[in-house]
Amino acid sequence: MNPTALLTARVRAQDGPGCELVQDGFLAEPVSAWTSLAFVVAGVVVLVRARREGHRAHDADTSDHRPSARPHPLAGYAALVAAVGIGSFVQHGPDPVWSDLAHDLPLLVVLAYVGADAAADLTGRRPAWWWWAGPTLALVPLILLAPRAGDLAQVGVAVVAVALTVRRAVIRPRQRRRIATALALLAVGGTVGTLSRAGWPLCDPSSPLQGHAVWHVLAATALVVLAPTIGLSSHPPPRARR
Repeated sequence: MNPTALLTARVRAQDGPGCELVQDGFLAEPVSAWTSLAFVVAGVVVLVRARREGHRAHDADTSDHRPSARPHPLAGYAALVAAVGIGSFVQHGPDPVWSDLAHDLPLLVVLAYVGADAAADLTGRRPAWWWWAGPTLALVPLILLAPRAGDLAQVGVAVVAVALTVRRAVIRPRQRRRIATALALLAVGGTVGTLSRAGWPLCDPSSPLQGHAVWHVLAATALVVLAPTIGLSSHPPPRARR
């Protein structure tokens, strides 16, 4: 790409959430759009695993596993994860006027869902739908009317969800490695994605390898890794040894 075209690409990339050159046509950001589907694949993987485990008979000690009779938390989680991919594809693809809501709302719901599920586990209760739906609906006007403030609110929800998930790892020793792996994937993906934003060191609009795309793949993988922890509130945590 010649210098003039590259400069134009960098300017146009400012219109997008990442660094990728914004193009004309159905897919404004092709690389980011296609990699958004990693979340859809992740949702399918989680759902398939949930159905398989739903038919398995559990052995004597099931204190750190989901019971086969309750695959519903994972089924709902799988649908939400897939919705993140669909919303992200809408924003990076055709990018209609309502794309911000399509992108942000599913992600916010997943964060709230994970946080609510962890909170239920910590308190020994089953999560009610309004634990995660309430905060999500309350932030919709903010996303629509003040996108910047909406982004900050999502960061706040993410921080709370991560804190509760880390605390969950404390009471669920068998899940610590899984939770740590998921958080590590999110940390690496988030770092690469941030450093690849327009104006940041790793930003190269002409490159077929986009940091935001890396974030999509790693975040989707992290949600698959985290899936077996969803629904653990139906079992009491293992007792500490004396």
